[in-house]
Amino acid sequence: MKIETPVLIVGGGPVGLALALELGWRGMQCLIVDELERDGYKTHPRANLVNSRTMEFCRRWGIAGRVKEAGTPPDYPHTAMYVTSLRGHLIARIDRPQHGGGRQIAFTPEPPQRCNQIWFDPVLRERAEGFPAVRLRYRWRFDSFVQDAEGVTSGITDTATGESHTVRSDYLAACCGGRSPIRRILGIDQNEGEVLGAPLSIYFRAKNLWDYHDKGKGVLHFIVGPTGVWATLNSLNGGDLWRVTLHGGAKEHAAPESIDHKEVLTRIVGTEFPYELIAISPWVRRKLVTAAYRHGRVFLAGDCAHQNTPTGGYGMNTGMGDAVDLGWKLSAALSGWAGPKLLESYDAERRPVALRNVDEATRNFQLRSFAPVPELVEATTAGEAARKRLGEEIVRSTSRELLSDGIAMGYRYDGSPIVCPDGSVPPRTSVTEYVQSSFPGARAPHVRLADGRSTLDLFGKGYVMLRLSRDAPDVASFADAAKRSGVPFGVKLLEEPGVCTLYERKLVLVRPDGHVAWRGDALPAETDEIVARVSGATR
Repeated sequence: MKIETPVLIVGGGPVGLALALELGWRGMQCLIVDELERDGYKTHPRANLVNSRTMEFCRRWGIAGRVKEAGTPPDYPHTAMYVTSLRGHLIARIDRPQHGGGRQIAFTPEPPQRCNQIWFDPVLRERAEGFPAVRLRYRWRFDSFVQDAEGVTSGITDTATGESHTVRSDYLAACCGGRSPIRRILGIDQNEGEVLGAPLSIYFRAKNLWDYHDKGKGVLHFIVGPTGVWATLNSLNGGDLWRVTLHGGAKEHAAPESIDHKEVLTRIVGTEFPYELIAISPWVRRKLVTAAYRHGRVFLAGDCAHQNTPTGGYGMNTGMGDAVDLGWKLSAALSGWAGPKLLESYDAERRPVALRNVDEATRNFQLRSFAPVPELVEATTAGEAARKRLGEEIVRSTSRELLSDGIAMGYRYDGSPIVCPDGSVPPRTSVTEYVQSSFPGARAPHVRLADGRSTLDLFGKGYVMLRLSRDAPDVASFADAAKRSGVPFGVKLLEEPGVCTLYERKLVLVRPDGHVAWRGDALPAETDEIVARVSGATR
């Protein structure tokens, strides 16, 4: 069978589904294929954190409420603890009262949530299937592709029937993970990145585990020995599902069948407790950012483009940013108004974000080990002093892994060929802190409007010129320039003082993805040139 589609997406995990959502939300047809019948990794649960920026994307697609309902209960604390065991000594405690549920955060309408892929992926899938433009085909194996000047021809096999299909698409998006067949065909990243470790996950069910210790409820429990963190206990649903990560050696897995899971779990909690083992799974920590995100008409996203240790929860969220950036640009290209630099800008914008996030995740992981402290677990004066010193150091140096608003929200595209610099001083970047700014390339600031909406709700389908106050210049020349180029363009007048102050200029042009493309206090003479640049038409 021969099938035609504007975009073929290989990989039905969260990044592939997000790309389909972004395209489907814009009415652009696409086809997802995946060899597996995706179930959110029910036997090997992976990503837990849905950060604020990803929640803002979910808000755009109309599923933020569903994610909150599917995830950890709103009253469950997102506390992290460093302990010798749950019944042992507390070394450090990091509370995150602004995470989860309907918490109020000044810079976003959507606080971070914990919604493991067990539940997050099905929410994405259900919404994607609701768009008429999106088709999903599971148990379809991607086999091969060739590309030419006009498009990509891919070979697909229906593994349920053995039937072969040929898919002709304008573009091919590789969202198929670290062992992507598309990367193999392209001949890139043959070693799959630098190996940082070979851990094991123990996935189990236990009711009211917090009744067996005195530390209270939490979502992350770092189990510390005399030489560092040797295991991490994650609450997956704020209830009865848990995952232990055994950090393991540098290169080789322990065989799952060799693990005495009862001994390990008893050691972590500090006492025996009833539980049901679900699975023990090996995996590999890797560090990788591919050299190029675009290869002709083939684009890489998510783990196919970058891999990092999950310390910090950056992996899936970085991939969701890839999907949104690529989605609106593919839609523009297929709609006919994108200049040649628009698709080129995908690599220029997203690859630096991955480089920063992968390096930060690696740093977080490396801080899990430290010089031996033999007395750390002792119930002595020396042990108490050692735990106090280590606790202070943990709060000082590693809490940035858990309080990383700057990573989640503060990335900018100011080096992009489709952003217009204004010569102003860039805002300071930080891992932990995020300060809103209308600096070109930054995410446009969130302000709660009088009608209850966020300013972020004004953006998405096309470019939006914000006129901040009635004395802001008329922008008819911008509208005319956009019309001549076929670029979708709208104007919003906002007069609320808080918005005008935070947006810093009288005119701010915001892209479909909610990032600032241009700003100024006066109407420029070269409006056609600005529209050409932000739409990628400038040579």
